[in-house]
Amino acid sequence: MRHSLALLFLTPALAFANPSPIPANPVQQLKPELSQVIAADAQLELLAEGFRWAEGPVAEPNTGDILFSDVPDNKVWRWNAKDGLTLYLSPSGHTGFVDEPSIKQGSNGLIFNQKGQLVLAQHGDRRLAVLTSVNATGPQYQSLITHYQDKLFNSPNDVIQHSNGSYLFTDPPYGLKDADDSRQKQLAFNGVYWLKGGDVTLVTDQLTRPNGLALSPDEQWLYVANSDPQAAQWWKYPLSADGSVGAGQLFFDATAWVNTKPGLPDGLKVLPSGHLLATGPGGVLVLNAKGEHLGTIQTGVAAANVALSLNKDYLYITASSYLLRIKLNTGT
Repeated sequence: MRHSLALLFLTPALAFANPSPIPANPVQQLKPELSQVIAADAQLELLAEGFRWAEGPVAEPNTGDILFSDVPDNKVWRWNAKDGLTLYLSPSGHTGFVDEPSIKQGSNGLIFNQKGQLVLAQHGDRRLAVLTSVNATGPQYQSLITHYQDKLFNSPNDVIQHSNGSYLFTDPPYGLKDADDSRQKQLAFNGVYWLKGGDVTLVTDQLTRPNGLALSPDEQWLYVANSDPQAAQWWKYPLSADGSVGAGQLFFDATAWVNTKPGLPDGLKVLPSGHLLATGPGGVLVLNAKGEHLGTIQTGVAAANVALSLNKDYLYITASSYLLRIKLNTGT
């Protein structure tokens, strides 16, 4: 579905006027501990719709506005309660930066770095980039990293920043036509990387489809989602003070649900309490730091990624063609 003029001013109330697959009672509680994160009767709000594949939501650090990617449309959108939906960036990730671009996809994961700059995992340009300005000719970007061992990345997917200023990011082949079989693929694996200054190191090349990632509150663990239907899993990696990374450990496995529930492991966030909010089969899985499944926020369609509001009292969810929101019990 293409965006219409009416969509630019969509409000939650108007959004509910149209039928949607969003469940009326979305919270499935499996353990009492879930109440530390979300109430059993919490309701999803449908904020905007009509996207081809909504991804990578992030809260703007000054205003709290939600920015998110529409990957196939090569755009970043902005949503807030006052203005509704407005176009923020176009193009967002396919700008012609590489001579032989992948299929024309835009940005995926978004974050604001410690300087307040928007950092984008750009599928089409096959790089991590920072937004430097927006002028009459459109947005301008500067590369943070483009190659590993003189080979172009596949299509950087998600990115986070460590408190020391470094970046961790994933690089599956989703932005390449034919994925692993693409003639444009220069790397023989799909990696997770750590960018420190101008140096990039490989964290792991053992995940078939590395996707969303997040750090534990103490930054001693790195969590990574693997979006492979044959291995729909989350892994965790110990991080040492000297910057080294230990062997990966299986954290949670949802492979058995792939054929019965929509979605795969994708984006995730970690709350200050250590609870994980991880998109996966069925919606957004709520896991504790022990890897126990406490419950699921059922979205009715495949959920791609999540973002916390500035006060951490709302969870924003990009799910297929929708932008959703639900109240949490975790506000500061």
